[in-house]
Amino acid sequence: MKQVIIYTDGACSGNPGPGGWGAILMYKDKKLEISGYEGHTTNNRMELMAPIEALSRLKEPCQVQVYSDSAYLVNAFQKHWLDSWQRKNWIKSDKKPVENQDLWKELLKYTCIHSIQWIKVKGHADNPYNNRCDALATGEIKQHSIRL
Repeated sequence: MKQVIIYTDGACSGNPGPGGWGAILMYKDKKLEISGYEGHTTNNRMELMAPIEALSRLKEPCQVQVYSDSAYLVNAFQKHWLDSWQRKNWIKSDKKPVENQDLWKELLKYTCIHSIQWIKVKGHADNPYNNRCDALATGEIKQHSIRL
């Protein structure tokens, strides 16, 4: 099974507001940078969109390490929040519906295809790949901003 490394990040200018996401996919000596923009979104949605878009680029089942600075994303898998949310019909312990269900369900589809390890990295630190993903995400926001 192919081993792929993915770094992801999401950003939002205002929360909600215009948002961007960025990801780097690495396989052997190949690297692919991808990014995208949404005009009205939240930071958490962008943090989820980055791995969704990256995983959607994989053409066959792979062993994947996803690195993210988003505790929201990583903890949902590492601390089994998603298992609990599904058991409780997407209702959180505070009795409110889980936000971003559409994106969580999309991510769960990829966990059925790939063997994914979710790894938390410190954001805005000395990790060049995380910093590059941040630059891709914020670059999308800047690129789409209206200049007055």
